Amino acid sequence: MDILIKKATIIAEHSSFHLQQMDLLILDGKISKISTNISNTIHKVIEADDLYVSIGWIDLQANIQDPGFEHKEDILSASKSAAAGGFTKIVVSPLSEPVRDSKSQLEYLTKHSTEVVEILPLGALSKGAKGTELAELYDLKEAGAVGFSDGKKSIKNPNLLNRALLYTQAFDGIVFNFPHTDEVACQGVMNEGETSTMLGLKGIPELSESLMVARDLNILEYTGGRLHLNSISTSKSIELIAKARKDGMFVTCDVASYNLLLEETELEDFDTRFKTLPPLRSNKTIKALIKGIKNGTVSAISSDHTPEDVEEKKKEFDHAAFGIINLQTSFAVANTALKKSLSIDQIIPLFTNGPAAILGIELPKIEEGSVAELTIFQPKKEFIFTKEQVLSKSKNSPLFNRKLMGTVVGVINNGKVALN
Repeated sequence: MDILIKKATIIAEHSSFHLQQMDLLILDGKISKISTNISNTIHKVIEADDLYVSIGWIDLQANIQDPGFEHKEDILSASKSAAAGGFTKIVVSPLSEPVRDSKSQLEYLTKHSTEVVEILPLGALSKGAKGTELAELYDLKEAGAVGFSDGKKSIKNPNLLNRALLYTQAFDGIVFNFPHTDEVACQGVMNEGETSTMLGLKGIPELSESLMVARDLNILEYTGGRLHLNSISTSKSIELIAKARKDGMFVTCDVASYNLLLEETELEDFDTRFKTLPPLRSNKTIKALIKGIKNGTVSAISSDHTPEDVEEKKKEFDHAAFGIINLQTSFAVANTALKKSLSIDQIIPLFTNGPAAILGIELPKIEEGSVAELTIFQPKKEFIFTKEQVLSKSKNSPLFNRKLMGTVVGVINNGKVALN
């Protein structure tokens, strides 16, 4: 479909049109023309107040357990949710049934992905994600893995991480880890603090994260290599990562958007939809995370999209599953949380340049003749998110009936268009 985007402010640091309001004509999947006033003939026109356009967004952490748990989410429903949320690429956790530790499992993902949303698979770091023996990492890399992870099954064995960081240097691979020490968390269900004490719920101390971050960074200093830490949620982790980066280590991190907006007091009504891992932290910690974004320690914002069916969520709080759906709302949540601290041209790179640099992939540019991989959005438009809007198969969002700021108009990628 040929598209004419009218009067859109371009957010693209490496474009000569950065921060300029322009018309963009998309023909046959490429940016044919960028000018101040392109006349319409037979093109589909996208025009709205306060319209912006950027390179297509990348999500670093989507949990889609297909095959195995298609009733919670399948590839098609996840792709629809991602497109509606402004993403043209999503990085998918290897935790499915079976675990994605083989070439055939990765091919299943890429074969079923849609053209408008590209699925970038993570290969399992260990066989069966059991944390004991390295998977065939080079073969997974050759099959399309953009990195290696055991998902929310944190790498407990320090020697396994040590060997993974050493081995992946041979082909410039990157190791992902979710830093969470079960033995310290000790079956906690929310952030440890005044609220957990008041509610009588077992707390997850910030130490359970920062302890593993410290360990990982010590191993990285010893081995070298590339390490990415998913869903950082504590001020101590930010401090440790900032120092490691200053010391020249290749370590990056992301923050889940919900950890920037939602805080621990949301749990006072024992609503299991707010039960997440990492848990919702204190307002003080949220300020530290935002500071980490502003000073460049945090490279990206992720959705940490974790679909769960009603049977897994509608239980006593201690027994309910962790996680929320967030592909559709990740940008709006982050934009709402950060609007007073960062400008929109500082927020968007956390969804574009930052994730691309972590993955080592080159993004197309917003220039005439370039491939059109674009996200079109309205950052100042407010909306109320409702259950009826959900495109995921699961409905475990704590954001229903909450006012958010920042809507996605649509995405363009691989010659295809998905409009909301």
